[in-house]
Amino acid sequence: MTQPSALQLTTIDTADTVRIEITGDLDYDTADLLLDEVTDELSARPGLKELHLHCAEIGVVDSMGLSILLMIGRRTAAAGARLHLDDRPAILDRLLDITGTLDYFTVTPPTGDASHHSTTHSPPTTGEAQAARPSGPDGTT
Repeated sequence: MTQPSALQLTTIDTADTVRIEITGDLDYDTADLLLDEVTDELSARPGLKELHLHCAEIGVVDSMGLSILLMIGRRTAAAGARLHLDDRPAILDRLLDITGTLDYFTVTPPTGDASHHSTTHSPPTTGEAQAARPSGPDGTT
């Protein structure tokens, strides 16, 4: 059994932007550390506009890590800030895709300005969403 990778957070801030570089696993044992750091930054900076989580060095992300990322998304939105998951490794993109949460982190909000966002995807149309979810018990409509 391998030893869990310790989570290291490096925070770099400017007047209206905070960047937190994440190194290591974001899991049951460590995810609260990231939530605490983000919560502290949001509390200390009521005018924060952008929160960037630099994800290139993330290791394992388990269900608790995903839950914390979703909670951070809600808290930054409530604070009027925009959350960016920058430099996501393929393993994180795959987790977000499989869990159906990729669009939550990458789609530009309806009232947002697309020029400020590095990744923008169009959400599926109603017809596409219905086609992906058969309504009958045997997969028929």
